[in-house]
Amino acid sequence: MRRVLIALALVTGPAFAQNDMANMPGMNMPAQPQPQKPAAQPMAGMAMPEMAAMPQTGNLGSYPMTRDGSGTSWQPDAASHGGIHEMAGQWMLMGHMMLDGIYDTQSGPRGAGKTFLAGMLMGMARRDLAGGDTLVFRAMLSPDPFMGKSGYPLLLATGETANGATPLIDRQHPHDLFMELSGSYAHDLSDAASVFLYAGYPGEPALGPTAFMHRASGMDIPDAPITHHWLDSTHITFGVITAGLVEGNWKLELSQFTGREPDQARFGFDTPKFDSTSARVTWNPDENWSLQASWGWIKSPEQLAPLLNENRFTASAEYVRPLGEDSSIAATLAWGLKKESDGTGLNGVLFETEYKPAGLWTLFARAEWEQNNELIPGGAVEPVAALSVGAIRDFRLAPHLKFGLGGLYAFDFVSSALKPAYGHDPHGVMVFTRLVAD
Repeated sequence: MRRVLIALALVTGPAFAQNDMANMPGMNMPAQPQPQKPAAQPMAGMAMPEMAAMPQTGNLGSYPMTRDGSGTSWQPDAASHGGIHEMAGQWMLMGHMMLDGIYDTQSGPRGAGKTFLAGMLMGMARRDLAGGDTLVFRAMLSPDPFMGKSGYPLLLATGETANGATPLIDRQHPHDLFMELSGSYAHDLSDAASVFLYAGYPGEPALGPTAFMHRASGMDIPDAPITHHWLDSTHITFGVITAGLVEGNWKLELSQFTGREPDQARFGFDTPKFDSTSARVTWNPDENWSLQASWGWIKSPEQLAPLLNENRFTASAEYVRPLGEDSSIAATLAWGLKKESDGTGLNGVLFETEYKPAGLWTLFARAEWEQNNELIPGGAVEPVAALSVGAIRDFRLAPHLKFGLGGLYAFDFVSSALKPAYGHDPHGVMVFTRLVAD
């Protein structure tokens, strides 16, 4: 399995790769205060001379590499760093895989059941150049398109379409086969400051918190948040360019990107338009916290409402704290507001947490509330909420491979106007296995 994942990085990088391994489980690395390039420190599971050659700084500047999240987002420095690492000459290669086999059943008149495969396969190729410059290529692929265009049942979820004619309601859309193909170039201005340029097709603009499948508080939760389209739905964007400045624990970014969300052709590439803009400021006050606020003007995000544009505002706080060897807690509190061009304002709030009492156990919970105008005909805005809890037990099969068994139970809460459609006790259940190469 190690050779397979490194082969992915060799094939996709230096052409393409994915830096989200910084957000993946497997290697607990203590955060280091502002390491200087090309500093290197030992990493779990690596032998000399690999450790001496492995960079410890982030992809966008001279900060701990554990800070890098999805796209150009940051997470707390105390987050774990996982992935299979190899050196190929001057290139550092990293690979990671997480695949979930899920049985999902949702209750009530709108419920359904389905068995499907979800997850991601990622690779990164990085080279540190003279003068403190860093070149990174990334790729991330997903098996989601094979579950079918209608995705999987998930009560209260909305967004995108399966056939180009009707919206997906009470279903989570599948992600595209190619979730990210991107590159970045960073140049150090001083020991603590740098500028960078990031481009992706697809990629992720500077908007919202770290995407749900990569942040430490949610990466092990098998279903997507119902607030996904309030917070981080732009994590797959077909055409994005981001310029940014890093100054110590601060980061300022500006993106130009394609506003239209991916269409129902999940195996293909959509036309880049670069018609939307976003800006984000991020501050990591210490190793345990990462705070961000962002704004985006998104042109025609929904294929079925082409004349509707959106101003999106988000703010979030991510927290990670190691509690001992192989034990940690992570949490995220996030808010998003969609101000649509027809005057509609829709708020969404998320809180999620993961607790690892030991290396092979994970307990998780997610609570959400949102205002939604797509659940019933007519566009009436209705408040809805969801609470899910679950656990995973992993079994180590090899030094870089583990197999897990898990379950999730979700409680859904709807307004009185929605109860005829959902019943009086809407809920969902997922049982799943997973295979993780880290």
